[in-house]
Amino acid sequence: MSPNPIASDGETSSELAGGQETPAREFTQLRDNTVATQAFKPTFRLYAIIVGLGITNLLAALENTVVSIAAPVILTDLKLGDNFIWVTNAFFLSSTASLPLLGQFCNVFGRRYTMLSVIAVFVLGSGICGGASSGGMLIAGRAVQGAGSGGIIMASSIIISDLVPLRQRGNYSAALVAIIGIGSALGPIIGGAIVSSTTWRWVFYLNLPIGGVAFATLFVFLRVGYNKEMSFWQKLKRIDLVGNGVLVASTVSILYALSYAGTRYRWQSWHTLVPLLIGFFGLFVFACSQTIRSPTEPLMPKRFFQASTSIILAANTFAYSALLYWCIFFLPVFFQGVKLYSPTRSGAALLPLSLVGIPGSILGAIALTRSGRYKPVHIIGFALQTLGLGLITMQQEETTVAQWATFQSIVALGFGLVFSTVLPAFQAFIHERDMAVCTAAWYFIRLFGHIWGVAIPAAIFNNQIDNLIAQGVISDANLAQAISAGGAYQAASAAFVKQFSPSLQTEIRAIYRESTQRVFQISLVFSGVAFLLSLFEKEIELRRTIETEFGLEEEGKGQRKASGQAEAAK
Repeated sequence: MSPNPIASDGETSSELAGGQETPAREFTQLRDNTVATQAFKPTFRLYAIIVGLGITNLLAALENTVVSIAAPVILTDLKLGDNFIWVTNAFFLSSTASLPLLGQFCNVFGRRYTMLSVIAVFVLGSGICGGASSGGMLIAGRAVQGAGSGGIIMASSIIISDLVPLRQRGNYSAALVAIIGIGSALGPIIGGAIVSSTTWRWVFYLNLPIGGVAFATLFVFLRVGYNKEMSFWQKLKRIDLVGNGVLVASTVSILYALSYAGTRYRWQSWHTLVPLLIGFFGLFVFACSQTIRSPTEPLMPKRFFQASTSIILAANTFAYSALLYWCIFFLPVFFQGVKLYSPTRSGAALLPLSLVGIPGSILGAIALTRSGRYKPVHIIGFALQTLGLGLITMQQEETTVAQWATFQSIVALGFGLVFSTVLPAFQAFIHERDMAVCTAAWYFIRLFGHIWGVAIPAAIFNNQIDNLIAQGVISDANLAQAISAGGAYQAASAAFVKQFSPSLQTEIRAIYRESTQRVFQISLVFSGVAFLLSLFEKEIELRRTIETEFGLEEEGKGQRKASGQAEAAK
């Protein structure tokens, strides 16, 4: 059965081919008329590659969360002070800003060398962090680590896209999602065990031998095709260096503003507004450069967003990514500031969010593979997210474990359904030759959503705290001053609350409850809009075959030979 690009909801292939009406039978040839269609047959090499990708993704996922438990010890040992925020931010910044460039590297230098390089970068960053003798050295190591981590996750998806057709892709992506979820859940536990039994440096040194195993596995099995005829300088000229520079500078400017907004500086301060406005202006310039200027390899070509459904999928990727971090960063505030859980118990209380998302992702992948339809999965996923977030707004001091675990599970199930199906849907509207750059653009949107998923609720939370203090909710002036102007988030712990008298404890728990409720009330707006947008998605049939020049080397040679024989027969 050949892929049919006619949309089931009436969207024609004209949206995919730059707005000009194109017959459906011709669109398959448009994707890549130089490579013959290849039937999908899983092989031992494919499974070996998936195992190697799984190991590398486990490393990347662990490193996202393992540092959180070791943070107090690292803070004390290296005397970082309030610059500790950059141990996390440097990681996120380099992860996000480097993605489009690494996507181009996958196209220009091939998937194999890019993947092996980002693993090496990640291991190098881990070594720098483990051997750090100062705060600056640790932050630099985390920036190197972040570039490797983001590259690992993005390149893994690109490789799967090259080796597995869209219809079956969700199954393999769900396996990586499960590994990432398990890694994220185990990170705090492993970090706590390491810090309790040995030095915090092994939080980073542990990546070296495991990273070595992953590198060796992929070095042996990940042998895929790419264009080897161009010289190094010809390849370099294909990279959009200006676009990359503008995008990185803009992302740095925005993240710098968000790092201190509402804490060190008020949102109205020029220290916040100037870098924020410069960053947004830079993004505007970048968008213009992708549409007006025509580099050989643009980072985000306008053709990626010409189909209305592509725009909806990009917007909903940003929304669900922001909502995920919304929950990760502000559910602990409820557990510690309202329920008075210890940090360890608070971490355990987030397990439903991490673990229930795994079966959700698997269910979404199975539904996508069997039906070939993504719209119903997205509608159900965002509906569950909206329902779960609505229930979370009802949490208070008396909420039982069964209740908050159920609320989280509903949200997590919705996250999982969406997570494993949005990227294949976004890729369905893109030519195979654009798969690497398309995947990198999608991951950039996703990680940019993570950044705002912390900044937006933080602003809402701090503003609500200040409003309630102005209304006289806190009777003690010194306490009110301590938690105002951004101090409430840092003070959200059971130890902080319990040092006060019972009457003040009641006031503190009430102000934290009302503020977290407001945070999740606003989250309903984002989730509700995403749900409404999903109703307007249009579907095209997901391809059952692979059409790429980046397949496994032996298969690629046979593929080209068969293509040549077919031409000779004509």
